[in-house]
Amino acid sequence: MNSKIWLSSPHMGGGEQKYVQEAFDTNWIAPLGPNVQGFEQALQNYLKDVHVAALSSGTAAIHLGLILLDVKQGDEVLCQSFTFSASANPIVYQGAQPVFIDSEEDTWNMCPKALEQAIEARIKAGKKPKTIVAVHLYGMPYKHKEINEIAKAYEIPVLEDAAEALGSSYYNQPCGTLGAVAALSFNGNKIITTSGGGALVAHEEALKNKAIFLATQARDEAPHYQHSHIGYNYRMSNVVAGIGRGQMEVLNDRVKARRANFEFYKKHLGELPGLYFLPEPENSFSNRWLSTVLIDSAEFGEDAAAVRQRLEKLNIETRPLWKPMHLQPVFEKYPYYGESVAETLFETGLCLPSGSNLTEAALNRIVDAIGAKH
Repeated sequence: MNSKIWLSSPHMGGGEQKYVQEAFDTNWIAPLGPNVQGFEQALQNYLKDVHVAALSSGTAAIHLGLILLDVKQGDEVLCQSFTFSASANPIVYQGAQPVFIDSEEDTWNMCPKALEQAIEARIKAGKKPKTIVAVHLYGMPYKHKEINEIAKAYEIPVLEDAAEALGSSYYNQPCGTLGAVAALSFNGNKIITTSGGGALVAHEEALKNKAIFLATQARDEAPHYQHSHIGYNYRMSNVVAGIGRGQMEVLNDRVKARRANFEFYKKHLGELPGLYFLPEPENSFSNRWLSTVLIDSAEFGEDAAAVRQRLEKLNIETRPLWKPMHLQPVFEKYPYYGESVAETLFETGLCLPSGSNLTEAALNRIVDAIGAKH
């Protein structure tokens, strides 16, 4: 059997071991240390004019972001429905209620019209939402201009979920710098990885420092262990931060490779009937973290599930698009605003192998497999 082609496997650049070895050589194995500071600085240099706190996961970053935006028990938080559950779970951690918003067809991200409808309906019901969680899905920037105008008009801050979008930009402004605060992820399948990890991005140093305080068990300044606030064990370790420092050295190459994957698929599959690729809107730049395709079963002759199952037998990993949160058993009781865009995307979409370490032979094998019946 042919070797396995993974959806998005880690891709080391070579410099990671140097920083990890330094951590071992200097015995900086405990949390914090030079690699954490160096990784944060590298991210700050890349994103420009922001402050970054390295954390244990992107989920931790979203959770702390909600706390920094003063989300408390009983509050309501507007959240994109078409996303991974980590965008929504921290809302419930805070004892708040998610209110889910449908997508629009141009970027597959939060629909501004549905967002405004939801805000007006919640205000009319006597519950003004506290925060908006907007996601750059698969690395495609959401409609920041429209979302931001609505957020400002109703004075509701945006928590930017940029977990999939490091390297993407909107009107030349890096994703991760568009919201009041933002979350990044360095999970094993992301554009760069620390094996597991994330970061909170803030425009003010005071917010970064507060995030670090909360992420280190909220320990007060005292010779003994004293706590005046509930804290969390969310800080990134010095060892994995070393991996991140090495990964930052090759981030631009990783973005270039992922975008090349997308162009390869579009060139070789774009003319097949019933296959549709998401174009890049004007003034948006996507890292194309995952290359995705929509499949019209009537035109293509197979639905997305059948294609996925057929490729699985050929040892090629693909994955359905995210199942919307409002359709998830754990979230189905919460309010939802919009139509059926997210649901249709889930039913007809497929994520194709997108790793930056894919060879041309692997890419050819994938497109040959997809187009085999045509």
